[in-house]
Amino acid sequence: MAQIGESPHLQRQIGFWSAVAVVVGSTIGSGIFGSPAGIAEKMPGPLPMLSVWVVGGLFALCGALTLAEVGGAFPYAGGLYVFLREAYGRPMGFLFGWAQLLLIRPAALGAVAVIFGEYALRLGGLDPDSAEFARYATYAAIGALVVVAFANVRGVRWGTGIQNVTTILKTGGLMALVVLAFARGLPGNTAHFTPAVPAGSFSFAPFGLALVSVLWAFDGWSDSTYVSGEIADPRRNVPRSIFLGTAIIIAVYLLANLAYLSVLSVGEIAASKQVAADVMQGLVGPAGLAFIVATVMLSTFGTLNGSMLTAPRIFYAMAEDKLFFPAVARVHPRYHTPYVSVVLTAAIGIVFVSIGSFAQLADAFVTAMVPFYALAVGSVFVFRARAKRGAATPPGELPPTAAESGEEAAVPDHPHYDPPVRTPLYPFVPALFILSTLMLLANAVMDGASRWPTLGTFAAILVGLPVYWATAGRKGGISHG
Repeated sequence: MAQIGESPHLQRQIGFWSAVAVVVGSTIGSGIFGSPAGIAEKMPGPLPMLSVWVVGGLFALCGALTLAEVGGAFPYAGGLYVFLREAYGRPMGFLFGWAQLLLIRPAALGAVAVIFGEYALRLGGLDPDSAEFARYATYAAIGALVVVAFANVRGVRWGTGIQNVTTILKTGGLMALVVLAFARGLPGNTAHFTPAVPAGSFSFAPFGLALVSVLWAFDGWSDSTYVSGEIADPRRNVPRSIFLGTAIIIAVYLLANLAYLSVLSVGEIAASKQVAADVMQGLVGPAGLAFIVATVMLSTFGTLNGSMLTAPRIFYAMAEDKLFFPAVARVHPRYHTPYVSVVLTAAIGIVFVSIGSFAQLADAFVTAMVPFYALAVGSVFVFRARAKRGAATPPGELPPTAAESGEEAAVPDHPHYDPPVRTPLYPFVPALFILSTLMLLANAVMDGASRWPTLGTFAAILVGLPVYWATAGRKGGISHG
């Protein structure tokens, strides 16, 4: 017999607005500052460029509306890992954790940490063309990882406190850019919006590749599910935080892109290495440049902290299920945090920052996450079908029983699927998300430039299956004795 529930050592200390800050703060990072140039290069027209962001937002919203239902039904530490394990079994849960450990989390932590380091040095006045810049940026990135790891070991309130502050500051910084651009840039630059669709500015293959970059910018819309074992009143707050957080992100991103276009032409955006900095410098001079550099630094630091708050819960939940080393499930006796998992996550980031050769592979690593998003969203069909048959959660897919762990059961064994909210326009919303995912992956495989990185990413994920059967797939899983 098995039972599902959060560890009794993890406490529900995260309120609604902190959960929203986890979603918004984990998502708004480097993407909105770094992705527009590449997107404008692939979609060299105002409407095609903006349409990529609209479609990416619709994609994220469909996923958010679906996972609001599933997350409310399974509000436990681990988020997507729990959904995948409960819908498809332990091997799929392990594959997700394997991909997070090997590809997804290192890419996210490493890329964002390096960008933080570069902007921190720029704010400090160091010349980006100097010989020492890259080395010092690496040191700053490692320092940032150490700081956020310490904060998230020290306590959930420390981690969410940093998340709340940085989310407010970076969202405020972007909104300041938007207001200035609309007030001072738009009146004289309406020509940047015409012609809306220049000849040759749209084709499907470049659109799909541009959408990958947009998904990098949107990645994080489901992050509150990872800490739902510590969210207060989770059946109410988990769905609401996913939906509201995603809506805020979509609005901020669309406004930011309109602001960029009101000051710079599509061609100028495509040629810009730091579009937000160029916009602010054009609007208010050097002071604007310093302001946006500080905003990007805060933004990436907040994203790092969000990742350090959420990712360790995946490895922690796996360890509780005997799918990972048992020590990773340890919870600090005083701070009530999964401190071993936090340290492991920080170490992964530090190793990849030190290697420094993975940043250009970020798109391929984003591709690694897309199939798992599709499967997590698809789990709603599995759970609803199971509920319609009157079937409970299958035995053997859940964590150890309360009797085995020596703790009082939080909920009955094998609970029925009972979500607090339902996905609107079901089944069209989850089906649209899954269809979009399949089209995106097919486009990545068919495109010559992205084919081999994409296939290599999938091969690395599938290596997890023999690893599973050789370790956690054995009877009893990885020993906790």
